[in-house]
Formats: sequence, C-alpha cells, structure tokens
Amino acid sequence: MEFIEWTNALSVGVTTFDNEHKQLVVLINTLNQALTAGSAKKTMEDILQSLVNYTTIHFKHEEDYMVLYDYPDYQKHKKEHDALTTQVIEFQERYKAGKTAFSLELIHFLKDWLINHIMGTDKKYKDYFIAKGVQ
Repeated sequence: MEFIEWTNALSVGVTTFDNEHKQLVVLINTLNQALTAGSAKKTMEDILQSLVNYTTIHFKHEEDYMVLYDYPDYQKHKKEHDALTTQVIEFQERYKAGKTAFSLELIHFLKDWLINHIMGTDKKYKDYFIAKGVQ
C-alpha cells in the first residue's frame, strides 16, 4: 500500500492540477519508500530536489491560472505556496549541510500539508474555475 493513495476525493476538477497533484503524490511516495529502505543520502537529495522543482512548477501553474481568471483568494493562496516552498527549501539546505536528517516527521509533514492543502485551500477554487470553464 502506498503512503498516500490518490482518490477522486482529492480531485479539484481541473485536469492539469489533478495530474500535477498526482505527480506530487508519486514524489512523496518515492521519498517515503527511499526513507523506509534506508537509501543513500544522494538518492534522498535527488528525490527531494525533484519534489522541490515539481512543487515550484505546480505552484506557478496554479498561480498563473488564478491571475488569468482573477481568482479572488489569489494572495492568500500564494502565501500558502510561498510558506511551504520556504520550509522545504530550508529543510533541503539543512540536509545538504548535514544539520538535519530525513525523518518520518518530515514525510508526515509533507503528506499532511499536501492533503490538507488540496482538500482545504485548493478545493476552494474548484467551483470558481469550473464556472469559468476551466477543465
């Protein structure tokens, strides 16, 4: 069983965002598998870097749509994106410097943040984008 299971309950009704959320789930699952298997530091760094890169791309896509369609909660949503990006990059820098290690706490934080962000913040734009004809 995967650490995070994708279900239709996580769908935000925008295919691009759903596909990107699925990829984030895959990356967190991969990171969890590497942690559980005791993979080498380099492998963990590479997976974390992929997660950081992909999260940045995904956030930009969401934010571009929000600006394009004049989404009213754009600023609040962007602040959440910025906060997570800052937290993950700070962790990544500490990890590379040998000041912290991967832990179940980090993996659970990422899982909880992703699920809570999708189910709470992202779900708020679902009806808005659907009403604007975004699929």
